[in-house]
Amino acid sequence: MPATLVAPRLTPPTSAPAPLVSVEELSHGERKVALYASDMPNRYRYHKGADAQLVAWIRQGVARLGLEELYLSAAYARGYRLLEMSHAATPEQTRAHLARFANSRRLDRAESLAGLTVTGPGRIDISAAAIARSRRPMVEGACDCGGTGWMPLQVFDGEALSLSCPAHNPTGTRPNTRVVSA
Repeated sequence: MPATLVAPRLTPPTSAPAPLVSVEELSHGERKVALYASDMPNRYRYHKGADAQLVAWIRQGVARLGLEELYLSAAYARGYRLLEMSHAATPEQTRAHLARFANSRRLDRAESLAGLTVTGPGRIDISAAAIARSRRPMVEGACDCGGTGWMPLQVFDGEALSLSCPAHNPTGTRPNTRVVSA
């Protein structure tokens, strides 16, 4: 039974068919979202030699969503995952994530199966372009960092500290603010 992404689409559906994309050109997160949107049964269990079926469902999900919506949903899912793992997701972000991916068990299952396409017996590598896209998470809703990449940290001695935002600044790099005089 397919699950549909219930958040409103940013791109209007077109009558033109989605371009056939090679699974190698999709990141793990994009494969996950494609499986989520496909006709994959909710309780599907992988069986040895079923790699072709996974690839077919991934392609079906890509065709159903279109590449732009697939890329966007995967970036939002990645951003939410980073915030959630750091206990930094706001209620607004959680609501947006649940609106987009209403069936959390299906999303977890899709993630596990997408992982099999990367590491399993029928391994399909991920292209450099797909890896680069997966390193650009996005956030739905207001973020505690305000888009700056740094979240204020409350401390009791009055010292101003900040934490790196896992979605807007996952590497934790600070801009170089030193002024060097000649």
